[in-house]
Order: sequence, then structure tokens, then C-alpha cells
Amino acid sequence: MDAQIDQLRINFDSGALWTMNIALALVMFGIALEIKPADFRQVLRNPRAVLTGVCCQFLLLPALTFLLIWWWQPQPSFALGMILVASCPGGNVSNFMSHLCRGNTALSVSLTAIATLLAVIMTPLNLQGWGSLYQPSAALLTDVHINLWEMVQLVALLLGLPLITGMLVGYWKPELAKRMAKIFKVVSLLFFVLLIFIALYNNRDIFMDYVGLVFALVFFHNLSAFLLGYTSGRVMRLPFRDVKSITIETGIQNSGLGLLLIFTFFEGLGGMALIAAFWGIWHLVSGLALSAIWGGIPIRKESVL
Repeated sequence: MDAQIDQLRINFDSGALWTMNIALALVMFGIALEIKPADFRQVLRNPRAVLTGVCCQFLLLPALTFLLIWWWQPQPSFALGMILVASCPGGNVSNFMSHLCRGNTALSVSLTAIATLLAVIMTPLNLQGWGSLYQPSAALLTDVHINLWEMVQLVALLLGLPLITGMLVGYWKPELAKRMAKIFKVVSLLFFVLLIFIALYNNRDIFMDYVGLVFALVFFHNLSAFLLGYTSGRVMRLPFRDVKSITIETGIQNSGLGLLLIFTFFEGLGGMALIAAFWGIWHLVSGLALSAIWGGIPIRKESVL
């Protein structure tokens, strides 16, 4: 039975896949409406916090994920799903959660913008690089024969284009962008979550067979991501507001992008799809819980050391 999950393909027809593509693009467009060119200049104003967040996102988290996989030795498709999730940029609700936990929202927005642009290159490279280092998942990558350039193009289309378009609308029509952002962010997010639920429901028999293992993998992987962000911020001696935002950005991953890549390049490979889909639900629960707890903690006045 353990080997079967690496052969299973999650049912998700082309129409639903296109719908998910559009939903993800709308989510990114809604986020980009509130991103300004000045957000990228945060690197110059607060370089240590930004660099810490970016390193956590694209260097440390994939490396930590590889260590977890090496220790746990899950089925190859589960391992590849964990690597893919860790290779994705921050999730689309991270800015809201940073605000909710009274973190540095400006830093969170900057990290989202920078990570989205870097993901065009870093997501495919991390998936290919770390996936190849774990021999069982390397065999799956060989079987699939991923075209790295095609993956870069798809990520650029789904993330880069909506980001640039949304920023242009925000620059030219700021009042319209504010009104649109409230609608896009809520409606598109709810719609995207609904699609994830449908994907799980349509394949509920497969999911129920592995629900215990999938929950354990996602729970500990997500917890490790939060701890990584928190520890990195503390080690770098950043203000607690910055630590909160970096923790959230590291633990909230764009698993929706992961799902699209799985259905596009891996034909809905069972273990990968279950990890990404369940992560998409779980990180909302864990992130909101952490934000609610931190939101009740008074913030001392701190200066950047």
C-alpha cells in the first residue's frame, strides 16, 4: 500500500485546473494592488530583516525540509511534495496574519513582493536541486522529466504577471485599487480554498487512507517552518515585531502554487497533491492561531540593533 501512493494520480480535470490557475492569478493580483514600489526599498531601510526573511524562505526552509525528509524517510511522493511546498514563496494571507499578530506589516508586504519575484527562479531550482538529493524522490523527478524552463515560465505567468499588473493599477488608480483589493483578496481566497476542498473531497477515499501520515508530515513540517523563522529572527537580534512577521512569512507557504505545479508537471501525483492540499488548509489554522496568540502580547518599544 505504501508504494501505491507514488503511483496514484489525483483526479483534477483540465477545466478545474484552468479555474485554479485563474483563481491563483486573481489572488496574486489582489495582493499586488496594495504593493507599492516603495515596499521594495525596504531592503535598503531594513536590510537585515529582509535578508533574514528571504534566506529563511528560499535557503534555510528547503534545507531544513531535506533534513526532515532524510530523518523521516517518507514515501517518495510525500517527500517531493514537502520539498515543493518548501520551495514556494510565502502564502497570500501572510500579510493579514502579520497585521493580526501586530507584527511589522510593511516588512511582511516587502517580503511577499520580493519572494514572489524570486520564486520565478528559486521555486523550480529548489525543487530540482533538493528533490534530486533525496534518492527516492530523484527517481520520480527522472520519471516525470520536468522541463525547468517551462516551469519557470508558468510561475512567471501565475505570479510575476499578476504582481506587475496589480502594482501598475495601484500606481495609476490608487483609490480604485483600494476598493478592488478588499474584494479580490477575500473572494479569490475563499474561491481558491473551495477548490482545494473539492480536490480533497473528490479523492476522499485516497486521502482517508493516508490522513494520519499526511497530517503528521504537514503538522511537523509547518511547525518546523515557524520555529525556523522565529529562531532566525532571534539569532539576528531583530525587534520582536520583525520576528513575528518573518515567522509568519516562513510558515505560511503558497501551497496553491504547489498544487498547480503538481497538476501541470506531475499529473496530480498522489502523495505530492495530498501534502500540498492539506498544507493549504492547515497553515490557515496554525497561522491564525499563532497570530491570535501573538496579537494579545504587548509589544515593547524596541530599536533595530
